[in-house]
Amino acid sequence: MRDHGGNLDTAMARWGGGPEEWIDLSTGINSSPYPLPEFDDRAWTDLPMRSDLELLRETARMAYGCVTGVLPVAGAQAAIQMIPVSCKHGLVRVLGPTYNEHAASFARSGWTVETVERPTALAGADAAVVVNPNNPDGRILAPEQLRAISTRVGLLVVDESFVDPRPNISLAREIPDNTLVLRSFGKFYGLAGLRLGFVLGGEARLAALAELAGPWPVSGVAIRVGQAALADAAWRKAAAARLARDAARLDDLARTGGWELVGGSELFRLYRVPDAVDAQVHLAMERIWSRTFPYSTDWLRLGIPGPDHWTRVEAALL
Repeated sequence: MRDHGGNLDTAMARWGGGPEEWIDLSTGINSSPYPLPEFDDRAWTDLPMRSDLELLRETARMAYGCVTGVLPVAGAQAAIQMIPVSCKHGLVRVLGPTYNEHAASFARSGWTVETVERPTALAGADAAVVVNPNNPDGRILAPEQLRAISTRVGLLVVDESFVDPRPNISLAREIPDNTLVLRSFGKFYGLAGLRLGFVLGGEARLAALAELAGPWPVSGVAIRVGQAALADAAWRKAAAARLARDAARLDDLARTGGWELVGGSELFRLYRVPDAVDAQVHLAMERIWSRTFPYSTDWLRLGIPGPDHWTRVEAALL
């Protein structure tokens, strides 16, 4: 089932109010976004040049510590949709439960899809998908575990959309030849509307994706903002520290309210509650939108509140 967070229109249709009245914690998007830099009008009026894209690639390579190729794309979602089309169909195994677009995109492209619950069960597949840290439970596989998996499958796709606060667990510094690593820009930098992401991996595999992405895979504005943000190591470090503190603060609130921490990352937390639908309705009555899952009656996920959200979130949870 292809359900997602961020569906605030669903909440407004039932409980009313405009977007400005709601705190949307149904996603894992940083509520304290990177401050938009100034840039000239050319970002709006001109097609991006190859030199613009190359500068963005190099900045991303430095920020991620990547020694292989880097392909900018219109969000990690664009890569998720292109990868199944870029190679021969077969059997793909997805380590789940996880972000449902991976299985949906492979299935739509004619692959046979199996969802497995243990990393060892990925072995033997023509392609395997691991979200790391996992969405929604935050499960983490160490880089050496992922490299071991890569030796037992045809293609390994590692979705690192939530890894920015923990660069030490990223596979970027040593990517096996048969592996593609996805990085989201919008989540950690809080600019999901920019639609920017990256695929890291060997040049041959990236070339096939580049053909699908076309000559202008991202906008001029995305290039300017992405380059400035990725070059800002001080902001990255401060944001990671703040998110870690705020995640712990949210856990304390949830624990006081009788919720049990299942897991999560610095960008979202997953709790076990008596009844997920009831908990979502309770929060919605306070104009706070959360995330439930069709495969669980007691899992509720919350993004990390922004600085101006805490008073309302605390009142709703206590």
